[in-house]
Amino acid sequence: MTHVTEADVAVRAQLLDLEERRRRALVDVDLEALDDLYDDSLIHIHAPGLVHTKAMLLEHTATRRPYLDMSRGDLLIRVIGDVAVMTGLLTNELRNPDGTTRTVRGEVTQVVRRCDDGAWRYVSFQMTPLTAQVWGALPSETKD
Repeated sequence: MTHVTEADVAVRAQLLDLEERRRRALVDVDLEALDDLYDDSLIHIHAPGLVHTKAMLLEHTATRRPYLDMSRGDLLIRVIGDVAVMTGLLTNELRNPDGTTRTVRGEVTQVVRRCDDGAWRYVSFQMTPLTAQVWGALPSETKD
């Protein structure tokens, strides 16, 4: 049985590098790099709930050029065999259709797999935007 473990130092470095390459490729509209970073089975769910396949996300990036920049908070990276699940805060600086810009912040879950060629590729991405919290913090969430 394969257990869920936190990524070791080497795998963590590989996946942080993968995420930085994804950031640069989206900002630079480097479709060749994105094509290599994304698995053919990719499902990408944007913050407003829009669902894209790999082909649709590449088209979205090429035609709309929405990504101006992005930054990540600390990532929790858990590994299950040749699959890793990365969760953490993402802040996107985005271009709007009218040329103005906006900032979208949210918690992201990304799933990557180590392919036969040894490369890690994204298979799933989902961003949940940060919104007003109607519930107060749980006792386990408060700092003493």
